Amino acid sequence: MAMTQAVSSSAALYRTVWRWHFYAGLVVAPFMLILAVTGAIYLFNDEINDIVYRQQRLVPPSTQSVPLSQMITAALADDPEARATRIDTPREAGRSAEVFVTPATGAPRRVFVDPGTGQVLGSYVYARTLVGFADLAHGSLLLGDFGDGIVELAACWGFILMVTGLYLWWPRGQRRLGGVVFPRWRLGGRRFWKDWHAVIGMWTALLVMFLILTGLPWATVWGDLLRRGTDLAGIGYPVSHRLHGALPGSAATVKQASTGAAPWTIAHAPMPQSDPHAHHGGHGAPAEAATTAAIGIDAAVAILAREGMMSPYRLSLPRDARGAFVAFTYPDQPETQRTISIDQYSGRILGDVGFADYGWAAKAVELGVQIHMGNYFGRLNQIVMLIPCLGIIVLSVTGPIMWWRRRPKGKLGAPRALAPAGMRSVALIILALGLVFPLAGASLIVVLTGERLVGWIAARPRWSGAA
Repeated sequence: MAMTQAVSSSAALYRTVWRWHFYAGLVVAPFMLILAVTGAIYLFNDEINDIVYRQQRLVPPSTQSVPLSQMITAALADDPEARATRIDTPREAGRSAEVFVTPATGAPRRVFVDPGTGQVLGSYVYARTLVGFADLAHGSLLLGDFGDGIVELAACWGFILMVTGLYLWWPRGQRRLGGVVFPRWRLGGRRFWKDWHAVIGMWTALLVMFLILTGLPWATVWGDLLRRGTDLAGIGYPVSHRLHGALPGSAATVKQASTGAAPWTIAHAPMPQSDPHAHHGGHGAPAEAATTAAIGIDAAVAILAREGMMSPYRLSLPRDARGAFVAFTYPDQPETQRTISIDQYSGRILGDVGFADYGWAAKAVELGVQIHMGNYFGRLNQIVMLIPCLGIIVLSVTGPIMWWRRRPKGKLGAPRALAPAGMRSVALIILALGLVFPLAGASLIVVLTGERLVGWIAARPRWSGAA
């Protein structure tokens, strides 16, 4: 009797997990497909851009380089009213410098300059390129903060789908390998698609979950909670550098000052600010003291060289009278990350933080981000990260095909609902995952509430309306 109850309970749990996997899969599959395709494109962003924009990105190697100020002047020559916000020095010999230009009207452009001659090679609007489109769609579906929330929700449920999928795949005493370790080629119909769905899911599950977890630090809700939690625990952004050089009440962040390209650890750190009164006796100086001359970008470059920061790096220019120069290295291997902030008037170092200063959690995130983007160990890294992208594409296609083939004509064909006891068991399991993924947990509460409400309405007696 006890064994019968155990088997019944196990079967009930299986069917319940299947029900949640079914519903979540139908909703999440389109978004996971978008993330996989755009992610696969961005994995090879340099290779794609080097082919499409070869004339702008590749130049004859030169042993000498014109000053960065000359490159910026050349980039702004066609639009005197435009403003340069950032310049990326060449990553290696034979590559151009990239000047970020914000015109008075129209979309921001990226202007490419030959560092050896100072000649402008061309420009483009990043969002209108294949790689730019993939990058923006991957992060926010081109819908801003709302799209960012959708992406985070889809990613969280994608992780839950992989966990529940592995539970459904588990052989449970079966000794055959077909349909478990490899698909059975001779099968037809829905069983063919089921084999491919199960086997591909099994082989790529861990990589997919790694891809999701290493991408979530950039998400709005999950990433913010992770950042705050690691900082509070002293294992994230170094305590010794918090508010260093920043004025009280400053809302600007390093990410805002660097056109959104800062490393994760320092992205939301307060932006150090320059003091335009530095040479005039401090903050009690008269208002005209604010006209203190800035040191200029070439002087800032010399200071960076003196501090041991050599090209390649990304240098953001001061946005206003309080802004500072912010330079950071963003290498494929983050162990040499470094960020230096410079007062635009005095040339004083306002902040200098490197990878060695990060807490262990921040170091782990930076390492995970670089592996996620296919950077850390070269071409092999790209190929390894392409595997889960392809796996997600297969899963996102075969899942809906399986559903379409099994559903009764004109009906949804969802697995039937189970007894409340079975539902409570699986709800506890998924709620535990929801605690790890807040948006997924919130959406789960909404779904459970809605399902209970529908059941309550369906169970109510129907009144004929007669008096």
